[in-house]
Amino acid sequence: MATVLSVSGSPSASSRTGRLLRHLDQRLIAQGHRVVPLDVRTIPAEALLGADFRHPAIVEAAELFARADGVVVGTPVYKASYSGVLKALLDLLPQYALTGKTVLPLATGGSTAHVLAIDYALRPVLNSMGAAHIVQGWFTLDKDITVGEDGSLTVAPGTAEALGQVVDQFSAALRRSPVLAAAS
Repeated sequence: MATVLSVSGSPSASSRTGRLLRHLDQRLIAQGHRVVPLDVRTIPAEALLGADFRHPAIVEAAELFARADGVVVGTPVYKASYSGVLKALLDLLPQYALTGKTVLPLATGGSTAHVLAIDYALRPVLNSMGAAHIVQGWFTLDKDITVGEDGSLTVAPGTAEALGQVVDQFSAALRRSPVLAAAS
């Protein structure tokens, strides 16, 4: 069983990105993985913006990354890039915080004009942090994610199927990971 860190880079408590990640976490749990959620917005702003590497919340976040076998990184797309709070956290992690890890990048946004944000903005940063394997990411349009009055989440059928496939590919890549194979 792999430990997966599921990171929401949304600054909003009611974001579609965060809700989508928590929805996908359930699929990973059903596949036998242990999932640890991390909402970057819960890290104190003074720690993120003040680049306080020693702040307990930053130290804890770095430890979560270190203990994870795989990382799912989800972000809304703003101005053709990933969120500022996610950038602030990634900047405070050790340079090679993703060494040996399998990573799944996900993004949400209002327009298909932002679909390449994963490949041109997020993937290079994840790669520079030493990720062993970055699986194919997925961009989901906001209109394909509906949050009900009761907080329930509905994903448009075609999008749900595609997301299921990328999560399954991530899960399979985790199982093939040399780090996990060595631990067995």
